[in-house]
Amino acid sequence: MHKFLSFIFLFTIGFTNYAQSDQAKIRVQQLCSEDFHGRGYVNGGDSIAAFYIASIFDSIGVQKVDGSFFQEFNFQVNTFPGEMALRCDQAEFTPGVDFIVDPASPSYSGSYKLVHLELETILDQDKLIRILQENKAKRNIAYVVSISGQSKDTVVKLKETANELTALAMVFLETDDKFTWSVARGQRKYPLVEIKPELLTCERIQVDIDARMLAAHKARNVIGFIPGVSHKKKIVFTAHYDHLGRMGKKTYFPGGNDNASGTAMLITMAEHFKMHKPKYDVYFIAFAGEEAGLLGSEYFVQNPLIKLKKIGFLINLDIMGSGEEGVTVVNATVHPEKFEQLKKVNETANYLPQIKERGPAANSDHYWFAEAGVPAIFIYTMGPNKHYHDVFDTYEELSFAAYDNITKLLISYTENLTF
Repeated sequence: MHKFLSFIFLFTIGFTNYAQSDQAKIRVQQLCSEDFHGRGYVNGGDSIAAFYIASIFDSIGVQKVDGSFFQEFNFQVNTFPGEMALRCDQAEFTPGVDFIVDPASPSYSGSYKLVHLELETILDQDKLIRILQENKAKRNIAYVVSISGQSKDTVVKLKETANELTALAMVFLETDDKFTWSVARGQRKYPLVEIKPELLTCERIQVDIDARMLAAHKARNVIGFIPGVSHKKKIVFTAHYDHLGRMGKKTYFPGGNDNASGTAMLITMAEHFKMHKPKYDVYFIAFAGEEAGLLGSEYFVQNPLIKLKKIGFLINLDIMGSGEEGVTVVNATVHPEKFEQLKKVNETANYLPQIKERGPAANSDHYWFAEAGVPAIFIYTMGPNKHYHDVFDTYEELSFAAYDNITKLLISYTENLTF
């Protein structure tokens, strides 16, 4: 009878993990859908995601903190809610695929003559100044700077020049590099646009860019907890749920790997610890404003809803959608004992092919906690999926290759933490 019950227990654990993984995919797909607008600042996409996460917390049975799942804060951010179009003769270019606007670009509309600046002109300050002076009085021009095929040092110089030129006119930066977008909290005087080489074959280009500064965008951190046997210390799981949002009406950035996948893992952890009472109180925080500069975690650390000294360990989850090559642990060198414990758990069960050590980095929401003295690490997966901050970071591109094993690794690891 004892052996039979043990078998049932093991079978249930396996089935639960499978069900959680399956449910996680559904949640990632939902978070990546166009209804969430890229979880950014256009159409309240980040707030839609916040309420979605809170509803899941509530359904699981995660408890509110001080009567609410939300911690609200405001910040300034530049957005692109309307037109986003470039037309060259009869060709209309596709945002996110053929070009991206610099996130600090302002609104701009009209027909502009393209002035191509040759490499030797840009590198010869006297020649460049002469051309700029010749075009100083013209208000209907746009400069074109090409960095394709140039050396690394030359590219740095050309990008510096392109940025400086936006004080005078619109600038197109021709590049064959991967397009990588971001978020800005201010605006340039004139737009900067990265565009694929050899598309600007026309003499004049029609530009329609709608940019709007939000002076006080309201964002929400989502936080809840599951009480443990001991309240001596807290274990905290974090993940940012926001992403880049929309670049015009027709283009949005789904943010599948970054970080719908980490948000799903956060929820998976909540589901497990609700079903299996933890040794310590476990908190789950889904941060807003990460893409705008780690703003949600910074605000939380400055206005903590948990005493920071009570946090025994914090694990930040970001980019959880692959894992074929294992995971990397940021701050591993800061907490060598904790890192070795994690490696030992992995080696014992052979969950992942590799757990790579990395030092401190201000690259996700663990950073502000670490700066405040909270023991914190940041875990992200490694694999063939290289889509990052682009329109191709979709649900369909995620393999979830190591999702179940990362789940097991985190559960086994945290259940054996002692303070």
